[in-house]
Amino acid sequence: MIGSFVAGGISTSSLAAAENPTEFAVFWEAWDLVIAHFVDREKVDFRSMTYGAIEGMLATLGDEGHTAFLSPDAVQQHESSLEGEFEGIGAYVEMRDGQITIVSPIDGSPAEKAGILPGDVILGVDGENVEGRTLNQVIGLIRGPADSEVVLTVRHPDTDESVEIVIIRGRIELESVNWTLIPGSNLAYVQITQFGTKTGQELETALRDIDELRQSGSSVQGLVLDLRNNPGGFLREAIKVGSQFLPRGEIILQEKDASGKVDSYRSRGWGYGRELPLVVLINEGTASAGEITAGALKENNRALLIGETTFGTGTVLNQFNLSDGSAILLGVTNWLTPKGNLIKGQGITPDVMVELPAGVVQLNARRISEIDPAALSDIEDLQLQEAIRQLTGEETSVLPTATQRRGVR
Repeated sequence: MIGSFVAGGISTSSLAAAENPTEFAVFWEAWDLVIAHFVDREKVDFRSMTYGAIEGMLATLGDEGHTAFLSPDAVQQHESSLEGEFEGIGAYVEMRDGQITIVSPIDGSPAEKAGILPGDVILGVDGENVEGRTLNQVIGLIRGPADSEVVLTVRHPDTDESVEIVIIRGRIELESVNWTLIPGSNLAYVQITQFGTKTGQELETALRDIDELRQSGSSVQGLVLDLRNNPGGFLREAIKVGSQFLPRGEIILQEKDASGKVDSYRSRGWGYGRELPLVVLINEGTASAGEITAGALKENNRALLIGETTFGTGTVLNQFNLSDGSAILLGVTNWLTPKGNLIKGQGITPDVMVELPAGVVQLNARRISEIDPAALSDIEDLQLQEAIRQLTGEETSVLPTATQRRGVR
């Protein structure tokens, strides 16, 4: 998800639609009937009914997996995850075609150690069927204190049968940027797992380290930027990331609000990733800020995109806090690529389409650093393999650096 997460409410006087529309009268009719006649009185919970009504209202907007209601507990979980630490199983999840789906387990997390795989569909939590529940409701069931147990019923992507997986929750600490040199090549690999509060700073540190290696005589001649399964995060961090690779002044994204007004965000400052040929890895788990970054690098002819079409999350979120500690994450603008293309519902398409078979584990910085150089050409991660081929073969000539394009760093 992406946005500035602005706190605050909305005055009813600011929106004509908030002036008690006649259609809303039927809601109170239904509410009063429940209060007056529902037989299981102990199950009448005003807070749950209110939250359920808000969730239903937001669901009708069609901004699936993005615009959402957060309970007070979910607000804390959401904010802590963007800060880079939380307690839980350690996995990215999203709603796909009405099913709660694992985008990927976090490297070294309890979920990964227990056998959770990318593409797993969550069917139940602690024996409770989650069909029909919202994404945030299921996340609330899965998360819990470190050292506690949770049992997930999942269906792996390569089978129709369900299995139960016992996971001991842990303390999850995230570094949003990880990098390594790719053994047996002259390439560096950088992975951005999400756009959290320190991502821009972490990326700059990684790129400066790579730049220092080059200045000291290293043969690094290309860069793989991995945005696969990146769920997004803060807009400001996406701009910082784009600015590391694009010449100053290039458009990173455009925003179009409900009135049709368009604002542009441009690359700024000093960039330490502007001199190396660049390939970007994307897939259907790449969303929001990840899509902004991929779209900017593609449409400014800065990088070659390899992988699969991204998720297609096209709204910028603001967080509006409600009086009881809950919040609404609301899509307030549509974001457009530098060339003005709307991505919502369409996604960013790669220049080179490479699909991964179900169950294949995508490599990351840790796994790449452990590869035997002699086995590099045999890796199952075909997307990474293609990126290496593009950067080390004749195709490198079609990957201009920012310096070659504009003569600036």
